[in-house]
Amino acid sequence: MQPDDCGHGASPAAAHSLTPEVTEADERLFAAITSTRMDEAAVARIVTPAVVQPNQEAVLAVHWHPEFVPMELIRTRIEATYPAMRTQLIIPTQHNELMEYGQYTGVEADCYSRGFNQKVQILLHFRTERLKNAGVLKSMLAHTLDYRSTQLHDYLKAVTGEDDAILAASARETGTEEEIVALARLLCRKLSALVEKHGGALPKDAFKNKLVRNFVDGYRTLLDDRLVNRAQVFLKAVKQLVKAQFPLTYFYRTTEFIEEARALGGGVVIPHPEQFWPILLAEYDVDGYEVWNPQSQRYTEFLINVLHEKNRRRGPSARRMLVFMGDDTHMGEKTLAPGNGNSSKTRREIGLQPAWDDLSIGKKLIVADMDRVRVIEEYTARLDG
Repeated sequence: MQPDDCGHGASPAAAHSLTPEVTEADERLFAAITSTRMDEAAVARIVTPAVVQPNQEAVLAVHWHPEFVPMELIRTRIEATYPAMRTQLIIPTQHNELMEYGQYTGVEADCYSRGFNQKVQILLHFRTERLKNAGVLKSMLAHTLDYRSTQLHDYLKAVTGEDDAILAASARETGTEEEIVALARLLCRKLSALVEKHGGALPKDAFKNKLVRNFVDGYRTLLDDRLVNRAQVFLKAVKQLVKAQFPLTYFYRTTEFIEEARALGGGVVIPHPEQFWPILLAEYDVDGYEVWNPQSQRYTEFLINVLHEKNRRRGPSARRMLVFMGDDTHMGEKTLAPGNGNSSKTRREIGLQPAWDDLSIGKKLIVADMDRVRVIEEYTARLDG
């Protein structure tokens, strides 16, 4: 069931008639946006790729999120997307939760880099059979997974609570009118009440910040699109301020995750180049850096040059830093009916990284002696070695 199928009706804009009390329609909307049940239409959207790459033989995908979508459906989509696939390294990287695809398991872990006082994320990849004694790593990830549900509660509290400082700052930043702030607060009060009522019956993974986005989007059939869009812009600004204030001491240090991964024979890749490029200065024990993904394309050529220079200085006998590109696909977005969800995330596809074939970027890759096949071969050898 999609958010716009939840019975709010299709009446004209009615923001002033809304009350903070939870209605039956709100209950249906909440059930829809927290459900992991996939109807036939959602399954069809998963197994039918939006694009097909008929000539791509090498598929490198080590940064993507299955979310609640079954792996067998994802496999069907990948095989349909790349009918000529011969060489592959495909590893899922759910946030703070180990997930397996074939012979490999991966995770995207939130952690804290003390050197430049910032929360970062790292991709950890393993040959699955090596995780039999991964109790410490699993405990670290379980603690870190709580971060996302904790942040949702902080996010809702910031919108609905008595401290107006974050709201005022977000309104100034986005030029949001008082009526939009009031609408956002009212809808978040409804959502907060629903989370409190049903939270005990839902999996921990259900408590994500995008619950706010999806709940507000569910009111598009009742309210004017302009009101909902303005509320979403305002709420996104609130979310960013809440995230910025989350205590960094909550997280394990980056070095702790890297050390634990290495003890298990795992690989380590740094994603999100625009946000985390200072890690290049930290000289962490990593296998490579993501130089491109759909939301981080600004420094691609520069980062390829930096990695090439690092490898040149290390010499031919040292293990070289590899160039990675991440599609950062979120499969849950693809279950939604057209028009719902985050449109930029909906367009992403596992293994679809057009920068590998860009002529300008390609020149840098040739100089660095990097391409998809070489990276797949070298990184696979490290994970299997």
